[in-house]
Amino acid sequence: MMGSRLKVKIVKKIEDVSAQEWKSVFPDVLENYYFFKTLNESNFRQFIFFYILVYDQDILIGATSCFIMDFPLDIAVSGILKKLTGFIKSFVPRLLSPRILICGLPMGQGRIGIKAQSCKVMQAITQAMDEIAHQQKVGIIAFKDFISDYKEAFDPLLEQGFFRIDSLPSTYMDITFASFDEYLKSLSSVSRSGLKRKFKEIDGKINIDLEVTSQLKNNDLQEVYALYLQTYARSEISLEKLTPDFFQKISENMPHEVKFFLWRINHKIVAFALCMVSRDYFIDYYLGFDYGVAYQYHLYYVRFRDLMKWCIENNMKKYEMGPTAYEPKRRLNFSFIPLHIYARHRNKFFNPIFRIFCHIVKPSNFDPVFVKVRPKVCSL
Repeated sequence: MMGSRLKVKIVKKIEDVSAQEWKSVFPDVLENYYFFKTLNESNFRQFIFFYILVYDQDILIGATSCFIMDFPLDIAVSGILKKLTGFIKSFVPRLLSPRILICGLPMGQGRIGIKAQSCKVMQAITQAMDEIAHQQKVGIIAFKDFISDYKEAFDPLLEQGFFRIDSLPSTYMDITFASFDEYLKSLSSVSRSGLKRKFKEIDGKINIDLEVTSQLKNNDLQEVYALYLQTYARSEISLEKLTPDFFQKISENMPHEVKFFLWRINHKIVAFALCMVSRDYFIDYYLGFDYGVAYQYHLYYVRFRDLMKWCIENNMKKYEMGPTAYEPKRRLNFSFIPLHIYARHRNKFFNPIFRIFCHIVKPSNFDPVFVKVRPKVCSL
């Protein structure tokens, strides 16, 4: 595929490359080889996965994941425009949900592992994506949710018809507190008073028991997945729909990184968090609530308090909470991680139109919290 010594291999299963090879270009990444193994084993119907491997002779020097899906271009749209796009979808559903080949992950940040020859590796990956898109009859190629550290690698794409837009940012907090009380003191007086009032309404009046485990029992798996579906149904912005297999396989494949936090009232699970841990880095990945009691008992904030306490007690230094629900996170003192999408329509005639449309529907045009908080650049 390349004119130099570089060779490119496209595979559909992560098992077609060794774990050691994959780690050589992706050191210290939580979404590691076994995370992708989990995705392959989770029976997702939404996605078709591919892995692009770039070799210099027989040495892997670049790798990334990509997937094909019907992507809702209006995912972040709200208000009158959302009603308009909904009306259009009712007549021409594929127009605003085209098949797109996306480099990155359905969930979490996009990453490309590059060990050497970064420009040639990026060129090889882009060419490989064009080849996949041609074979799969996909009209749009995108690199999704990449942090600013990748800007230099992606800048050449802007000369190849790609354009860049801001994606939904992730959120994070540096944990420098010795206790939860010390954390509360870092908040504004309004946020601190609001949290204390919520906790006062429930502390000592209802028993909410917390269990932390690396693997769900069968009954717990069923309860957790039911809560996940409740939360998924209420989410206005959700790209992936997890399967029960995902919750089971991630425990089996990543027992040292995965933590399930389960909150119970009268022995019934009413909230959960699926989190991932590596050294002093903590990602709050997925959540679920029983909405019959969630607001009554302020479970969102009980959940956050317990996770923060666990992080402090276990010497976590960084807490990443992911995208959406920005206003509550802003009040809790989370900062933004700006993420970017690079996209291109493969048809040169449609690409300018596609570019204009994407700039109209980008997330920052619809969430007022973007006006209040300027995202901070964060390298992870």
